[in-house]
Amino acid sequence: MASQAEILNDERFSCVTRDPRFWEMPEKERKVKIDKRFRAMFHDKKFKLKYTIDKRGRPVNYTSTENLRKFYALSESDSDISENDSKEHIERKKKKKKAKPKG
Repeated sequence: MASQAEILNDERFSCVTRDPRFWEMPEKERKVKIDKRFRAMFHDKKFKLKYTIDKRGRPVNYTSTENLRKFYALSESDSDISENDSKEHIERKKKKKKAKPKG
């Protein structure tokens, strides 16, 4: 098997290295920027789905929230606000659980 350097130096594939269609997308541009109006989708129960099997029937254990974080990012001005909101949201949940008497 030919090495990566040999393939890149080959005349037949030289156009591939210069063509921007084949370049890897920068990490900053991979995620869609979401503004503060939609930041609730990261912690709201309406947007959370729990999957037990994948599309091929194999058992998995993840939620749609993980997919949201993989494909969407808050805009730069709103990211600080959302991190504080998510921390406050988690703290509120903990307080509610502690406040509920078992019975």
